[in-house]
Amino acid sequence: MYDPWSASVTEDVDFYVEEALAAGDPVVELACGTGRIAVPIALAGLRVIGVDGSLGMLEVARERARAAGIEELVDLRHGDLRRPPVAERVQLVLVPFRSLLHMTTEADRERALAAAYSLLEPGGRLVFDVFAPGKEDVEATHGRWLEREPGIFERADWDEGERTLTLSVRRGEEASTMLLAWLSPPEWSLLLERAGFEVEELYGWFDRRPYAGGEDVVFVARRRE
Repeated sequence: MYDPWSASVTEDVDFYVEEALAAGDPVVELACGTGRIAVPIALAGLRVIGVDGSLGMLEVARERARAAGIEELVDLRHGDLRRPPVAERVQLVLVPFRSLLHMTTEADRERALAAAYSLLEPGGRLVFDVFAPGKEDVEATHGRWLEREPGIFERADWDEGERTLTLSVRRGEEASTMLLAWLSPPEWSLLLERAGFEVEELYGWFDRRPYAGGEDVVFVARRRE
Protein backbone atom coordinates (compact mmCIF):
# COMPACT_ATOMS: atom_id res chain seq x y z
CA MET A 1 0.00 0.00 0.00
CA TYR A 2 2.99 2.33 0.52
CA ASP A 3 3.66 3.03 -3.16
CA PRO A 4 0.04 3.79 -4.10
CA TRP A 5 -0.27 5.98 -0.97
CA SER A 6 2.82 8.00 -1.91
CA ALA A 7 2.24 7.97 -5.67
CA SER A 8 1.66 11.73 -5.92
CA VAL A 9 4.81 12.61 -3.95
CA THR A 10 7.21 13.52 -6.75
CA GLU A 11 8.17 17.13 -5.99
CA ASP A 12 11.34 16.14 -4.12
CA VAL A 13 12.82 13.66 -6.59
CA ASP A 14 14.68 16.10 -8.83
CA PHE A 15 16.00 17.97 -5.79
CA TYR A 16 17.59 14.87 -4.26
CA VAL A 17 18.96 13.74 -7.62
CA GLU A 18 20.59 17.17 -8.05
CA GLU A 19 22.13 16.91 -4.57
CA ALA A 20 23.49 13.48 -5.41
CA LEU A 21 24.96 14.61 -8.73
CA ALA A 22 26.67 17.54 -7.01
CA ALA A 23 28.20 15.27 -4.36
CA GLY A 24 29.25 12.30 -6.48
CA ASP A 25 28.88 8.68 -5.59
CA PRO A 26 28.39 6.62 -3.59
CA VAL A 27 25.43 8.28 -1.89
CA VAL A 28 23.81 6.86 1.25
CA GLU A 29 20.04 7.09 1.59
CA LEU A 30 18.67 6.27 5.03
CA ALA A 31 15.05 5.06 5.19
CA CYS A 32 15.13 4.43 1.45
CA GLY A 33 11.80 2.60 1.43
CA THR A 34 10.82 1.22 -1.96
CA GLY A 35 13.43 3.17 -3.90
CA ARG A 36 11.39 6.25 -4.74
CA ILE A 37 14.55 8.39 -4.54
CA ALA A 38 17.30 5.75 -4.80
CA VAL A 39 16.24 4.46 -8.21
CA PRO A 40 16.15 7.91 -9.89
CA ILE A 41 19.60 8.65 -8.44
CA ALA A 42 20.90 5.40 -9.90
CA LEU A 43 19.24 6.22 -13.22
CA ALA A 44 21.35 9.40 -13.18
CA GLY A 45 24.41 7.13 -13.12
CA LEU A 46 25.35 7.20 -9.43
CA ARG A 47 25.82 4.36 -6.97
CA VAL A 48 23.41 4.40 -4.02
CA ILE A 49 23.61 2.57 -0.70
CA GLY A 50 20.04 2.35 0.56
CA VAL A 51 19.19 1.37 4.14
CA ASP A 52 15.71 0.54 5.40
CA GLY A 53 14.17 -1.38 8.28
CA SER A 54 11.51 -3.07 6.13
CA LEU A 55 12.53 -6.17 4.20
CA GLY A 56 9.32 -5.93 2.19
CA MET A 57 10.08 -2.38 1.06
CA LEU A 58 13.65 -3.32 0.19
CA GLU A 59 12.39 -6.15 -2.00
CA VAL A 60 10.15 -3.71 -3.87
CA ALA A 61 13.10 -1.35 -4.28
CA ARG A 62 15.25 -4.21 -5.54
CA GLU A 63 12.64 -5.12 -8.12
CA ARG A 64 12.34 -1.47 -9.19
CA ALA A 65 16.07 -1.27 -9.70
CA ARG A 66 16.07 -4.55 -11.61
CA ALA A 67 13.23 -3.41 -13.87
CA ALA A 68 15.04 -0.13 -14.55
CA GLY A 69 18.25 -1.95 -15.49
CA ILE A 70 20.35 -0.30 -12.79
CA GLU A 71 20.40 -3.05 -10.18
CA GLU A 72 24.20 -3.00 -10.03
CA LEU A 73 24.13 0.64 -8.89
CA VAL A 74 21.69 0.13 -6.01
CA ASP A 75 23.13 -1.55 -2.91
CA LEU A 76 20.22 -2.23 -0.57
CA ARG A 77 20.82 -3.11 3.08
CA HIS A 78 18.45 -4.04 5.88
CA GLY A 79 19.00 -1.97 9.00
CA ASP A 80 17.99 0.81 11.33
CA LEU A 81 18.86 4.39 10.39
CA ARG A 82 20.15 4.85 13.94
CA ARG A 83 22.64 2.02 13.36
CA PRO A 84 23.05 1.76 9.60
CA PRO A 85 25.06 -1.23 8.33
CA VAL A 86 27.40 0.97 6.30
CA ALA A 87 31.17 0.93 6.67
CA GLU A 88 31.77 3.25 3.71
CA ARG A 89 32.38 6.97 4.18
CA VAL A 90 30.63 9.26 1.72
CA GLN A 91 30.12 12.89 0.78
CA LEU A 92 26.33 12.81 0.99
CA VAL A 93 23.71 11.22 3.26
CA LEU A 94 20.04 11.69 2.38
CA VAL A 95 16.96 11.19 4.56
CA PRO A 96 14.01 12.11 2.32
CA PHE A 97 10.24 12.06 2.80
CA ARG A 98 10.24 13.37 6.38
CA SER A 99 11.65 10.07 7.62
CA LEU A 100 13.42 11.63 10.59
CA LEU A 101 9.98 12.35 12.04
CA HIS A 102 9.76 8.63 12.80
CA MET A 103 12.34 9.35 15.48
CA THR A 104 9.90 10.20 18.25
CA THR A 105 12.29 10.81 21.16
CA GLU A 106 15.22 13.15 21.65
CA ALA A 107 17.51 10.16 22.16
CA ASP A 108 16.42 8.59 18.86
CA ARG A 109 16.92 11.84 16.97
CA GLU A 110 20.38 12.23 18.47
CA ARG A 111 21.29 8.65 17.52
CA ALA A 112 20.05 9.16 13.97
CA LEU A 113 22.05 12.36 13.49
CA ALA A 114 25.12 10.80 15.07
CA ALA A 115 24.81 7.85 12.70
CA ALA A 116 24.58 10.16 9.69
CA TYR A 117 27.59 12.11 10.96
CA SER A 118 29.63 8.90 11.26
CA LEU A 119 28.93 8.01 7.61
CA LEU A 120 30.18 11.33 6.26
CA GLU A 121 33.65 12.35 5.30
CA PRO A 122 34.73 15.70 6.81
CA GLY A 123 32.89 18.38 4.88
CA GLY A 124 30.25 15.91 3.70
CA ARG A 125 26.59 16.89 3.80
CA LEU A 126 23.41 15.58 5.36
CA VAL A 127 20.27 16.57 3.46
CA PHE A 128 16.77 15.91 4.77
CA ASP A 129 13.26 17.35 4.85
CA VAL A 130 10.83 17.64 7.76
CA PHE A 131 7.70 19.57 8.64
CA ALA A 132 6.00 21.31 11.54
CA PRO A 133 2.23 21.63 11.00
CA GLY A 134 0.44 24.92 10.95
CA LYS A 135 -2.71 25.58 12.93
CA GLU A 136 -4.89 25.59 9.81
CA ASP A 137 -3.59 22.21 8.68
CA VAL A 138 -4.28 20.68 12.08
CA GLU A 139 -7.80 22.08 12.20
CA ALA A 140 -8.58 20.97 8.64
CA THR A 141 -7.42 17.37 9.03
CA HIS A 142 -7.65 16.35 12.69
CA GLY A 143 -9.64 13.16 13.20
CA ARG A 144 -10.99 13.10 9.65
CA TRP A 145 -10.64 10.39 7.02
CA LEU A 146 -9.60 12.09 3.77
CA GLU A 147 -9.00 10.45 0.39
CA ARG A 148 -5.31 10.97 -0.36
CA GLU A 149 -5.17 8.85 -3.51
CA PRO A 150 -8.02 7.09 -5.32
CA GLY A 151 -9.34 4.49 -2.89
CA ILE A 152 -6.71 5.28 -0.26
CA PHE A 153 -7.81 7.17 2.83
CA GLU A 154 -5.66 8.90 5.43
CA ARG A 155 -6.50 10.14 8.92
CA ALA A 156 -4.37 12.53 10.98
CA ASP A 157 -4.73 12.59 14.76
CA TRP A 158 -2.66 15.46 16.08
CA ASP A 159 -1.41 15.93 19.64
CA GLU A 160 -0.15 19.50 19.72
CA GLY A 161 0.95 19.22 23.35
CA GLU A 162 3.20 16.24 22.68
CA ARG A 163 3.85 17.39 19.10
CA THR A 164 3.03 14.01 17.66
CA LEU A 165 0.97 12.86 14.70
CA THR A 166 -0.70 9.45 14.55
CA LEU A 167 -1.19 8.87 10.83
CA SER A 168 -3.55 6.08 9.80
CA VAL A 169 -3.90 4.82 6.23
CA ARG A 170 -6.42 2.37 4.84
CA ARG A 171 -7.36 0.82 1.51
CA GLY A 172 -10.16 -1.69 1.65
CA GLU A 173 -9.16 -4.28 4.23
CA GLU A 174 -5.55 -3.04 4.37
CA ALA A 175 -4.61 -0.62 7.16
CA SER A 176 -1.49 0.74 8.79
CA THR A 177 -0.64 3.35 11.39
CA MET A 178 2.54 5.30 12.06
CA LEU A 179 3.59 7.73 14.77
CA LEU A 180 5.50 10.86 13.82
CA ALA A 181 6.92 13.63 16.01
CA TRP A 182 7.84 17.12 14.89
CA LEU A 183 10.19 19.88 15.99
CA SER A 184 10.57 23.51 15.02
CA PRO A 185 13.35 24.41 12.58
CA PRO A 186 15.40 26.10 15.35
CA GLU A 187 15.20 22.92 17.41
CA TRP A 188 16.44 20.84 14.47
CA SER A 189 19.24 23.34 13.95
CA LEU A 190 20.29 23.01 17.58
CA LEU A 191 20.31 19.22 17.36
CA LEU A 192 22.42 19.39 14.22
CA GLU A 193 24.89 21.75 15.86
CA ARG A 194 25.22 19.41 18.84
CA ALA A 195 25.80 16.48 16.49
CA GLY A 196 28.72 18.24 14.80
CA PHE A 197 26.97 19.80 11.82
CA GLU A 198 26.73 23.32 10.47
CA VAL A 199 23.51 24.26 8.70
CA GLU A 200 24.54 25.36 5.24
CA GLU A 201 21.14 25.93 3.64
CA LEU A 202 17.58 26.10 4.90
CA TYR A 203 15.00 25.82 2.16
CA GLY A 204 11.26 26.30 2.30
CA TRP A 205 10.61 23.88 -0.55
CA PHE A 206 12.37 21.65 -3.06
CA ASP A 207 12.66 24.51 -5.56
CA ARG A 208 15.32 25.88 -3.18
CA ARG A 209 13.38 28.94 -2.11
CA PRO A 210 14.81 30.26 1.20
CA TYR A 211 12.88 29.17 4.26
CA ALA A 212 10.66 32.02 5.42
CA GLY A 213 8.29 30.27 7.78
CA GLY A 214 5.72 27.69 6.82
CA GLU A 215 5.25 24.01 7.44
CA ASP A 216 7.93 22.46 5.24
CA VAL A 217 11.67 22.83 5.63
CA VAL A 218 14.62 21.24 3.87
CA PHE A 219 17.97 21.14 5.68
CA VAL A 220 21.38 20.98 4.08
CA ALA A 221 23.92 20.49 6.88
CA ARG A 222 27.66 20.07 6.51
CA ARG A 223 29.77 17.91 8.77
CA ARG A 224 32.32 20.16 10.42
CA GLU A 225 35.96 19.28 9.76
